[in-house]
Amino acid sequence: MLSKYSKPLILNNIELDYTKETFIMGILNITPDSFSDGGKFNSTNAAIEQAKKMVADGAKIIDIGGESTRPGYTRISDEEEIERIVPVIKRLKEEVPVIISVDTYKSAVARAAIEAGAHMINDIWGAKADPEIAKVAAEFNVPIILMHNREEQTYSNYFEEYMEDLNESINIAKNAGVQDQHIILDPGIGFVKNLQQSIETMQRLDELVALGYPVLLATSRKRMIGTILNLPVEERVEGTAATCAFGVQKGCHIVRVHDVKEVARTVKMIDALLGKYKVNEELPSRH
Repeated sequence: MLSKYSKPLILNNIELDYTKETFIMGILNITPDSFSDGGKFNSTNAAIEQAKKMVADGAKIIDIGGESTRPGYTRISDEEEIERIVPVIKRLKEEVPVIISVDTYKSAVARAAIEAGAHMINDIWGAKADPEIAKVAAEFNVPIILMHNREEQTYSNYFEEYMEDLNESINIAKNAGVQDQHIILDPGIGFVKNLQQSIETMQRLDELVALGYPVLLATSRKRMIGTILNLPVEERVEGTAATCAFGVQKGCHIVRVHDVKEVARTVKMIDALLGKYKVNEELPSRH
């Protein structure tokens, strides 16, 4: 379900038509301390090679982050974050046909990233940590992903307050001049939520989808999966794929993942079963 505002977006000559397929966002952390892949892609060359691999595996969007946003992360300066990501963004724009997203909640970093060639902003604080970031999105006419987050994990009525929080983020973006078609929502699985609240959020994803904006689901290798399956970070691929398949059935439009190849195959299968695109029966089968 999408509102009348959610027409196909064209970014970097790539069409995002949510009615035809579920889009894969590949995670590229240019950080030493991210929970899953910190330190692996710190050099620009390593980052570009990983981005190329993810695009070959099915990613249409690459999300570049210069600061770890895991729970309890250490904030770094705007200058250091910009120094980490801008060289990668510039080379990626030159070498890889992909939509570039910048994973930041800081307006100065977002501005530098877009000026370097990024096409969208992914804000884990839903424009609340630095509301100027919504003005940057409006100024450059780019999409902004608004994730559910808050300072304290205290709720009187969890889901009601969760939806209120997201509506506050939507209002900040709209009041800054961001177009409806440029607002994307992220349920924030694992952020200021205990296990049961994260599960409830997954179970009620269709209620978030019903707000009429595209929804990005970011569950990749998260603690919820590790807790349920009792597995370390590096063994959570199947759990991630399961959450993505469930999310697509609930109406999500983009999934943000580390394991692009496996999840791209999973959601393509789900898309076919849901009738998002017509399967070519002339394709050769491998029995």
